[in-house]
Amino acid sequence: MSKIIKKIGVLTSGGDSSGMNAAIRSVVRTCAFHGLECVGIYRGYEGLMEGDFINLDARSVKGIINKGGTILKSARSEEFKTKEGRQKAYDKLIESNVDGLVVIGGDGSFTGAMIFNQEFDFPVMGIPGTIDNDIFGTTHTLGFDTALNTVVEAIDKIRDTASSHNRLFFIEVMGRDVGHIALNAGVAGGAEEILIPEEDLGLERLEESLRRSRKSGKSSSIVIVAEGDKIGKNIFELKEYVDENMSGYDVRVSVLGHMQRGGSPSCFDRVLASRMGVKAVESILEGKTNFMVGLLNNKMELTPLENAIKGKSKINLELLRVSDIMTT
Repeated sequence: MSKIIKKIGVLTSGGDSSGMNAAIRSVVRTCAFHGLECVGIYRGYEGLMEGDFINLDARSVKGIINKGGTILKSARSEEFKTKEGRQKAYDKLIESNVDGLVVIGGDGSFTGAMIFNQEFDFPVMGIPGTIDNDIFGTTHTLGFDTALNTVVEAIDKIRDTASSHNRLFFIEVMGRDVGHIALNAGVAGGAEEILIPEEDLGLERLEESLRRSRKSGKSSSIVIVAEGDKIGKNIFELKEYVDENMSGYDVRVSVLGHMQRGGSPSCFDRVLASRMGVKAVESILEGKTNFMVGLLNNKMELTPLENAIKGKSKINLELLRVSDIMTT
């Protein structure tokens, strides 16, 4: 028999991403719609173990749908990785009469939620919030679309300078393990080459591409580099290689860094967050647990947390081909 749900907690964990606040808002207002209480948990699992809770109602979350970051703050917790830490968290939830938990975060956050559910049979539901879009079971994670828009805007601005001075720019974007941001933003920004972890293109391919661009009459070039690309140790090593082996290039490096995480969420991320929050709460009410809410074929679907954690998001091979054609 399913547990009767009267109060749901919501927390954000791991790296922040635009759309987290919109998801918090959706969870809170869905709870209000169904006559449930809702508590916000500050600082992720760290705050969960300390009982750092705040009661939230529909009016508590007004004016946050357009804000980046997370009003509940986020933190990584080593103590929650221990059985003792998770026991403390469980005790705090029981003390506060919380019956279910919505976790907004990435695979590390979901791993903690899955283990917590297995140990205490406590209802949990995950909402994927990470700009890298590297979670299996959803075509889009919260913050990915906003990060893309931020990167494309930066590429457009850098392109103006590159064209004015006939320069070659290496632009590093986030993506330690996956190249979704680099590939999509590179195509949208008209990059001459895109370097991603999934495709070890090698220095020879890079040289060939740059020479082809120059031969075709291009006086400036943009190369997008995911931070996890394997060609060089880092983007500055790529610059040194071009400086030493290819004459005639005025090379510059731009590392976009954490500016990609912040900012007002895009329309897409706001709508996605709203849909995910509703699905997460209503799934808990239906007695479902240990799942992640995801977008598949434009529908809200549930994926077991274990699959979301262990599965691999795949790079869009069609987009790779489009990229090759567009650099002709």
